[in-house]
Amino acid sequence: MADQYAQTPGSASSMLPSLRWEEPPEGPVVVLLDQTRLPVEEVELVCTDVPALVRAIQTLAVRGAPLLGIAGAYGVALAAVRGYDVDEAAELLAGARPTAVNLAYGVRRAAGAYRVALEKGAGREGAARAALAEARDLHREDAEASALMAGHGLALLDELLPGGGHRILTHCNTGALVSGGEGTAFAVALEAHRAGRLRRLWVDETRPLLQGARLTAYEAARSGMAYTLLTDNAAGSLFAAGEVDAVLIGADRIAADGSVANKVGSYPLAVLARYHHVPFVVVAPITTIDLRTPDGASIEVEQRAGQEVTELTAPPQVAAGGVGPGAGGGLPVAPLGTQAYNPAFDITPPELVTAIVTEQGAVSPVTGAGIAELCARSRQVTIS
Repeated sequence: MADQYAQTPGSASSMLPSLRWEEPPEGPVVVLLDQTRLPVEEVELVCTDVPALVRAIQTLAVRGAPLLGIAGAYGVALAAVRGYDVDEAAELLAGARPTAVNLAYGVRRAAGAYRVALEKGAGREGAARAALAEARDLHREDAEASALMAGHGLALLDELLPGGGHRILTHCNTGALVSGGEGTAFAVALEAHRAGRLRRLWVDETRPLLQGARLTAYEAARSGMAYTLLTDNAAGSLFAAGEVDAVLIGADRIAADGSVANKVGSYPLAVLARYHHVPFVVVAPITTIDLRTPDGASIEVEQRAGQEVTELTAPPQVAAGGVGPGAGGGLPVAPLGTQAYNPAFDITPPELVTAIVTEQGAVSPVTGAGIAELCARSRQVTIS
């Protein structure tokens, strides 16, 4: 089950962590900042078992590739410490969202640590401690990777765009809400802001669930960044006006050939960027690269419920007035029975990507050979 309690937003420094492990007297829990309720209020979900954590992942209460990996690892640890079936828990967690490769990666790491400890005779209690230690290691590594990506990304921007005053367009949310640290693409923009080299952060609203409007704008405001929100279909006019210097996005899976799966709407930005000769940069940790996926066509793209498109879903705490709820509990914006196409992600081919920035450095041009060389330098890539 999952219980929840609320806290009113305060200053940037007091923002609740996106995920943490706690051990109250009743037993260990995974505590999540419920991203579905932002930006109106900060509310935490307390997950006492794996099914509750899986629901939180599927409803996007917790989201973002790196953070999903951390959540998956802590979920395995939760099952182990509470004495549940670890193999069953790992299977449930790994399949909760198919496109984000980090989720399965985090699950494999914690479950692998658990199995190795058992084989060494640690017993279930010792194996549970090993799984928790592995989850904590992954959490720490992701925070370190975030800081490194921010530095590498800003160095690349300064190389591509000498003179500073960067005007960066981003899509979806790639900040502290998706990471053990300050994020991926957003962390680069934040680094530019702190260095006095960010002129404007353009924030795509990111339909249909508005992660840009609700989450990226929320983080940008807290950080004191100069930002402007735009509808997704206004991006073309922004490029045409010459107002974009670079596009920075994250990734949910990067194939062996450099194809990038990211929040739907990313591919059109890549096409616009190529036409307007604007750098299109992907920022993601090494763990997002999946060498077992040969190319973009091999990436499974999650298809989500049509109600996310045919209805506007207000945050749970906002009362809808005047119009009754639709089939999904939101306000209908299309005729009853309308079919909707709602992929959660799209695929950008490597030839449209200027560079991929990781904690190990950048790859440019983006090729299969470059991706393989980058992964060979990292001890964190595990193919199993």
